[in-house]
Parts: sequence; C-alpha cells; structure tokens
Amino acid sequence: MARPIWTGTLSFGLLNVPIRLMSGERRSDIHFRMLDQRSNTPVRYERVNADTGEEVPWKDIVKAFEYQKGSYVVLEEEDIKNAASDVHETVEIDTFVDAGQIAPAYFEKPYILLPAKKAEKGYVLLRETLKKTGKVGIARVVIRTKEYLAAVLPQGDALVLNILRYESEIVDADDFELPGKSTADYRISPREIDMAKDLIASMSSDWKPGDYRDDFREKLRAVIEKRLKSKGVTATIEDDDRTPENATTNVVDFMALLKKSLGAKTRTPARKTIEATKKAAKPAPAKKATVKKAAAKKAPTKSTASKKGTPAKTASRKAPATRRKAG
Repeated sequence: MARPIWTGTLSFGLLNVPIRLMSGERRSDIHFRMLDQRSNTPVRYERVNADTGEEVPWKDIVKAFEYQKGSYVVLEEEDIKNAASDVHETVEIDTFVDAGQIAPAYFEKPYILLPAKKAEKGYVLLRETLKKTGKVGIARVVIRTKEYLAAVLPQGDALVLNILRYESEIVDADDFELPGKSTADYRISPREIDMAKDLIASMSSDWKPGDYRDDFREKLRAVIEKRLKSKGVTATIEDDDRTPENATTNVVDFMALLKKSLGAKTRTPARKTIEATKKAAKPAPAKKATVKKAAAKKAPTKSTASKKGTPAKTASRKAPATRRKAG
C-alpha cells in the first residue's frame, strides 16, 4: 500500500479528525532518456555557469529571484522557511460553500483523506453531512512546505481533498472577446435550439471514466514493444550518479511493464538490470536502481554528483551567474 504524504488532522470548528493524506492521482506518462545517437549512450544533465561554462557544485548554488532582466536578489534558505505557514499536518476548514459555486477551472490536483484508527466516526460524520447539505469545505493545507487552498468534498465512501487554484491564477474569460448571450443576435431560431437539444439527448449517457483510455500512450507503448521484438535491446542504459534520479526510476518502472507484457520473447537483459527491475516492481518505494555500467566509462567526480532526490538541471538565466546589487 502507498505511504501517506503526512499524517495529521482534519479540523472544522471544534471537531478534529485524525487523518492520513494520500496521493489521489496515478501518473502514467512514458518518460524518455536522451541518448547520443552516435553511440547510444545517455546524455547527462549538468549545472553549468552561464558565463564561464564551468560546472557548478551544489554547495555553491543559491536560490535567487530575478526582479529585472539580469538583476537578482539572493534568498537564504531561512528566508524561504520563514515565509512558509506555521500550520503543518493540518487540513483546517475555514468555511463551507455550495459545491456548485466552485468553477471547474479552480480544481487542480486530488488527494485522498483516510481516517486514522478509531477516527472513523468523525470522518463519516463529516462525509455524510457534506453529502446531505451539498456543501464543500474550503481549507488551507501545507504540503511539502508550501501552503495551498483546498476543497474537502465527499466522493463515494471517501473524503477527497482537491487543491484549488487561487483566483489570481485563473485567466478571466471576460479578458477575451466572446459572443454575446442573445441568440437573436446570431439568428439562432427556436427550431435550431430544439434540434440541438434532441441531438444532445440522443448522444447522452452516464459518465463512465473507465471507457476512456490514453490512446497516445497505448499506441506508443505498442510501437516500443514492436521495436523490442524486432531488434531487441539496442543500448545498455548507464545509471550515472549525475543522472536525475527520477529519470532512472521512470525507465525501470516502464521496463517492468514491458517485461510483463512481452514475457520470454524479449532479449534477456543484464543480470543487474533484472535485479533492479524486480526491486522497482515491489510495493515498497524503490531506492535508486542500478544497471550495468557501460565499459570504459569514467566515474563521476565528487563535486559533480547529484544530491539524492534533487534532479540536476541545465542552468538557465534564472540561476544567478553573478550576484548583482539591486538598483
């Protein structure tokens, strides 16, 4: 079973319900690795000084805000921590609103709220009351140091916490030139409206999300499987300390799916690759997978090794090349 992002409380008024916050989405994107076509070896991501072209070690990297082109104000880690909310591991409902009042554009990302042991009564009480009243709880929650606006709403037997966008993040439709509300202005007759209603009625059905699939992903996976069957594995992917950890994990996860679908028809990979794939397929979070290193590769230097959990990215103009004073 997946691990909770954090455990804490769901509170409204004087009622506090111990909960666990679980991710409510499953990402199924196909991730690619960039290879040098001349040798089919991975292309590394490195932190490079935009002026000198030299690689920058993590210890020398700071965060900064570019307040005007080429001018930055450097922020300390303490500055960022102080800006974060003091309320952690708490979903604090401020008010309740009618569910229909929240436009779809405001909903961004779902999480599942699970009751802690012996906290089911308060959980069910809130869930059923929201169902009967048609209300949604508007709350604030801190997830990984950042505070979000969120909606707490019932969905079947669950309470779902859906991250909301702030009003400032929504583009107002009135900013665009749109056709007016009057049908007469566009010479739309009552007969045309009736015909449109009949058409919609004839095409109407119940919402069944399982009927819809990601066709692009499935077709692309079929292409990859076909290439594996016809040509086998054409390159051994090297797991370098300077390669982003998430990229390696994504490759192993997808290879596990391919291995399951292709069965014994695929070319047998190296022993270490098999072990890494098995580890990635286990329910517990997999540690950084290791695969067979290509011959004659130099070991990464200590200063260029990426920190665990922090993907190395190519430096952009947003990363401060030099510190300049404001003004």
